[in-house]
Amino acid sequence: MITVGQAEKLVLAEAKDFGTEVIPFDLALGRVLAEDIKADRDLPPFNRVTMDGIAVSYSAIEKGISSFRIKATQAAGDAPIGIEHPEECIEIMTGAALPGSVDTIIPYEHIEINNGIATITVPGTRKGQNLHRKGADKKEGEVIITAHQVITSGMINTIASVGKTQLLVAKLPRVVIISSGDELVDIDARPSPIQIRKSNNYTIQAVLKQPLIEADLIHIPDNSEITRQKIAYCIEHYDVILMTGGISMGKFDYIPKALEEMDVKTIFHKVSQRPGKPFWFGKHDNGILVFAFPGNPVATFMCLHRYFLPWLNASQGLQSKPSVYAVLGQDFTFKPELQYFLQVKLRFTEEAKLLATPVQGNGSGDFANLADTDAFMELPLQKSEFKKDEVFKIWKF
Repeated sequence: MITVGQAEKLVLAEAKDFGTEVIPFDLALGRVLAEDIKADRDLPPFNRVTMDGIAVSYSAIEKGISSFRIKATQAAGDAPIGIEHPEECIEIMTGAALPGSVDTIIPYEHIEINNGIATITVPGTRKGQNLHRKGADKKEGEVIITAHQVITSGMINTIASVGKTQLLVAKLPRVVIISSGDELVDIDARPSPIQIRKSNNYTIQAVLKQPLIEADLIHIPDNSEITRQKIAYCIEHYDVILMTGGISMGKFDYIPKALEEMDVKTIFHKVSQRPGKPFWFGKHDNGILVFAFPGNPVATFMCLHRYFLPWLNASQGLQSKPSVYAVLGQDFTFKPELQYFLQVKLRFTEEAKLLATPVQGNGSGDFANLADTDAFMELPLQKSEFKKDEVFKIWKF
């Protein structure tokens, strides 16, 4: 049995580049950018007016001129209109391109307009005020968004502004989720007193929708031949197999034998953790990875967040995020020599501390608490007594 840290290293060592693909930019939200985005021209591309008002030459103000005759009105998108005399001005709107003959914007709040004459009423005008200068943000050819980031809605704005209609993004792996066992029935079925509805597979599928993976679902009954056929099919058609349950050594756990027959090699089996001690991880000769999570719902949920999602991020080329820590809200004791993942409810205190309050459950089969908690707090293996106000790593879900 290996430690959590050892299991993490072995899983991340199998991170794999699945290549890239080109997709429309408006479908790229949430995908991982695989190219740098560069400015196709200066940003902004012209000297941009940032307030409604009048545009004047500051040299006129230096000469003591405070009243200006409005020569014309220029809206955003209009061709720039110049002045010919210092006592002239252009009534101009936010977003308009600054004419070359003026250099300062005086907002409406600082002027009065009567009979086509704009008079400054508030002193203190500064040369070049209320302007966003050409190229102030980025110069043509400069990188404005670096690769290996998750594309956000804010990035879409920038991408659209430089005319990138197609984006190079990291390909997502093809994933299948396998559940097994005759005790499981469909969610719309009425289970017998000794049956339960499938839920782990839908939970995994829902989590994977966040990184935009549309995982397929397959259920395998307790039948050795069907198990072998289904495993063979998945090895041929997917990049990653996620299993929930069926990896123990019970008489009707046919999956371990089928994996062995299909030349899927064990990388590790069993981790010194709770929940999720029976976690199994293996690899086929063709590179297909198999994450076999324990059947208990909380164990599956924890292993998915602790191992699979970090592997996925690494495979997509994302840099590892800094760990998140929280303050334990009350004393907690855990005696077995296992690394414990405690379900916690998070909240910020008035002192801006992230506080994690333990939510007691009834073991790894108690999935009801998942609806009322926010994270797992990873308690170190070397201790059994954990005190209020101690700080530990958390895994948000």
